[in-house]
Amino acid sequence: MREFLKSLWHPLSLAGLLAWGAIGLELIQGRPETPTWLAAPVPLAIPVALHLLFLALFLWPSKARAMVLGQLAVALTLMLILRAGSLPILLIMVMAQVTYLWPVRSAALIFASCNVAVYLIYAYVWRFGAPLTMTVMYMSFQAFAAVTSWYAVSAERARDELAAINAELLGTRVLLDAGVRDSERLRISRELHDVAGHKLTALKLNLQALRQKPELAEAAELRLAAELSDELLQDIRAVVQQLRLHDHPPLREALAALALPLPRPVLALELDDDVDRLSMVEAEAVLRCAQEALTNAARHADAGRLHMRLQRQAGEWRLDIHDDGKTPPKSGQGNGLNGMRERIEALGGQLQWRMERGMPLSARWPVRA
Repeated sequence: MREFLKSLWHPLSLAGLLAWGAIGLELIQGRPETPTWLAAPVPLAIPVALHLLFLALFLWPSKARAMVLGQLAVALTLMLILRAGSLPILLIMVMAQVTYLWPVRSAALIFASCNVAVYLIYAYVWRFGAPLTMTVMYMSFQAFAAVTSWYAVSAERARDELAAINAELLGTRVLLDAGVRDSERLRISRELHDVAGHKLTALKLNLQALRQKPELAEAAELRLAAELSDELLQDIRAVVQQLRLHDHPPLREALAALALPLPRPVLALELDDDVDRLSMVEAEAVLRCAQEALTNAARHADAGRLHMRLQRQAGEWRLDIHDDGKTPPKSGQGNGLNGMRERIEALGGQLQWRMERGMPLSARWPVRA
């Protein structure tokens, strides 16, 4: 209900509601004419019911093509049974939605077919003196609404693409930053282990050799130096071990950065505590799977929330993703999903998905030693 009320404040919805209300006033108060092919005047209840049906289809929560075609049929039916100057405005509302939902060629075909029907109604039902002029006049209004809607759709798609690219860059930057930090930690740990550790070991051996001399065996200073060298060597080994414990990419931060720029869907994560043990290659594969799933959920499913779970079970990693959107079209299966499958197969695993509501996706690959 909240999403429905929010959609009413969309500029297209508000403009449509105002136009619909103005047309309704003319239908009720203007006493539209009835065509001669009807034996009796149309009862007011019929056009009112059709007008309410148009509103219901216009405000339907999911903007499906069937709903828009239903609006077109209702508008043409009203023009067929009543003569009212405001009824063609309904077609302007329809064409604005047609451009939003159909490719350019299909939208042009619907536009042409609709206006052929309008011309036939004006010429042979109402017998206007200049039906072509009237049709062309309303066609210009429809074309203006369609072009405006097309530019709005193009801007919206460009915005979504930029948001997706920005999200990808942010997620990749997190992994790259982590890779640089891990490389530096690894270099420092190796330097400490190979250089400082080697020299401290040599120092310990020389101190032990000195303590074996009778004149130095009881020297307190020599004994203290030996103890300090032992402690320092242990401290260096502990630091090296601690540095190597953090030699893993921050997958949680990368996923959060990936979803942050996207207005929807919201990414709900359920990650195992061991995900920080993933290698850089595994983390990048998971990140790309999440990116493609977010893109598909926003572009094809109109989802508001995407759930992602990554767990370690029985010697393998299990990645499960699904959203709360509608069933994606068959055309949604493209290079993105194939790229996800190739990444998982490169890890020695397999990826499966189903083209149904929620777009459930499941990936499995063995835990690396």
